[in-house]
Amino acid sequence: MGIPAWQPSAATISAAKITAFTTWLAVERGRQFADYEALWRWSVDDLDGFWGEVWDYFQIPAAASRTAVLADARMPGAQWFPGVTLNYVDQVFRHATNERPAVVSRNEAGDDRELSWDELERQVGALAASLRAMGVSRGDRVVAYLPNIPETVVAFLAVASLGAIWSACSPDMGRIAVLDRFRQIAPKVMIAVDGYRYGGKAYDRRELLHDLLAELPSIDHLVLLPCLAQEVAATGFANCTSWAAATAGKAPLQVEQVPFDHPLWVVYSSGTTGLPKPIVHSQGGIVIEHVKMGALHLDLGPEDRFHWYSSSGWIMWNCQLSGLLLGSTICIYDGNPGWPDWNALWRFVGETRVTFFGAGAAFFLSCLKAQVEPNDVADLSALRAVGSTGSPLPPEGYQWIYEHVRQDIWLNAISGGTDFAGCFVGGVPTLPVVLGEMQCRCLGARVEAWDEAGKSLIDEVGELVCSAPMPSMPLKFWNDPGDVRYLESYFDMYPGIWRHGDWLRITPRSGAIIYGRSDATINRHGIRMGTSELYRAVEELPEILDSLVVDLEFLGRESWMPLFVVLRPGHDLTPPLEAMLRERIKLALSARHVPNEIFHVAEIPRTLSGKKMELPVKKLLLGHALDKIANPDAMANPGSLQWFVDFAARRAEAEPAT
Repeated sequence: MGIPAWQPSAATISAAKITAFTTWLAVERGRQFADYEALWRWSVDDLDGFWGEVWDYFQIPAAASRTAVLADARMPGAQWFPGVTLNYVDQVFRHATNERPAVVSRNEAGDDRELSWDELERQVGALAASLRAMGVSRGDRVVAYLPNIPETVVAFLAVASLGAIWSACSPDMGRIAVLDRFRQIAPKVMIAVDGYRYGGKAYDRRELLHDLLAELPSIDHLVLLPCLAQEVAATGFANCTSWAAATAGKAPLQVEQVPFDHPLWVVYSSGTTGLPKPIVHSQGGIVIEHVKMGALHLDLGPEDRFHWYSSSGWIMWNCQLSGLLLGSTICIYDGNPGWPDWNALWRFVGETRVTFFGAGAAFFLSCLKAQVEPNDVADLSALRAVGSTGSPLPPEGYQWIYEHVRQDIWLNAISGGTDFAGCFVGGVPTLPVVLGEMQCRCLGARVEAWDEAGKSLIDEVGELVCSAPMPSMPLKFWNDPGDVRYLESYFDMYPGIWRHGDWLRITPRSGAIIYGRSDATINRHGIRMGTSELYRAVEELPEILDSLVVDLEFLGRESWMPLFVVLRPGHDLTPPLEAMLRERIKLALSARHVPNEIFHVAEIPRTLSGKKMELPVKKLLLGHALDKIANPDAMANPGSLQWFVDFAARRAEAEPAT
């Protein structure tokens, strides 16, 4: 009903980073704002003014100072801070201190480590020198097949310091998923582990690593890090250097100054068709967006210990690193958050004195179902904020946190995307929290809910659009002549306007509620994967002729992902075949993307051009009427939909009333 579940105290408001920023704007710049809504409106109407003030307030270190902010406001194609040269790594190490560690880490086995700022800089400098000796220079791609461990942080910073381009996959990702990503960018060096541990089990990746290297001929060197063994022999790996050798000694950290729009990393966000989208973000765009987001919306500073649970393949790993841009200690956890039980992360948070703890919404809902009592296993007195993202957190998720973590906790639910490595909607510590609702639209993000005609909606569900450029929006997709895929991905519905692919409602209070994806992408536990990747894994089996998968997201309930398969004549959907399908998907993609149920169908609905009709089937199963979601005249096999109509009806009858 819009009644706040949390109200900021006067002390919280006074101490907030956003309060210090608005005070500075008033005193130093003569800009005064009555409330957050007025501040947000200025930030999206005066892009030059807002982003210029962010640059000045945070004193972003740069070798060449700025003369302009937004030289070209086209979208896509905006040009930010022309002439500026900088490096992500300079913004990190400006905060170096002996008073607190840079990185605190733990793995499933309970092994705790700390990395001081001095040791972090030493390792980054040594690895950068080794990579330079391997021939890595500005613009070269270095890929990582690494878990969420301190070495991965070191590797990223070393690559960024050279002006090279970083790209990573988590080692739980299978052969197809990794090759679909790394093949597109022709990497020069790979940094990888021999294996990893998850859920109490060890997974040897050496054989898979041989396969990857055989199919990635552009890789000249491998840096190998032992995670399962004390020492890993380099036998069989050409041009292989051990991690220990690559980070030995002390080489001065030499930071390459690059243009604001120089590529920092390639991350991947999958659409419904084709290969994963290789999204290129700029050094400068990420620095200024992550400094803004971390300080003004997450309220992070040098006094914080920041943990956002993530795998190294999720964009939240990149966002976790943003704590270093603000001098915070980042606390990282490698392993299954539910092993040996759902208290694992809470114990980590308590024992490492984390002040800001974030995770995917699915984690908090799992804790709710497991009847976890965090305060029974951990001292959470240092914790002041909890963050949630990845999928919509329903009101009962908010309620669980307030009832079982602490009533005075600031719950900061955010929503953004891999696509621009930032947040469109989120929170600030100066506004109340309403159950099930994100507090605000983020500064500098002109976010609206639009109907199909491009009309802005209030208190109605519409397409989430961003109608003005942001510095962290992609430079491009890698190897995308004419920006064809880029334009199709975000600018197909409203030319010149970013359409994100989420259903959004802006409340009369200017809060925001996300209702899930408006496209057919699989978004499991915050890890987005294209359906085409799953189809490749499934349809390589000789028994499978065709397949279709949809991920049904329900506000307030877990998502449900069914897989529909067409079998070759003479075959049945037997338990062994089902088990083979599940295992194949797990190995090719990840355990997160294994379907909830598998069904045998006679045909997969297709358009006249042969495209699988994922979105119409998804809408049908979510309760939409058939005549509203599909035009039989535009279908190659209109009769195929009747099975899904009947299936949706049976499922609706079986669903308990909510």
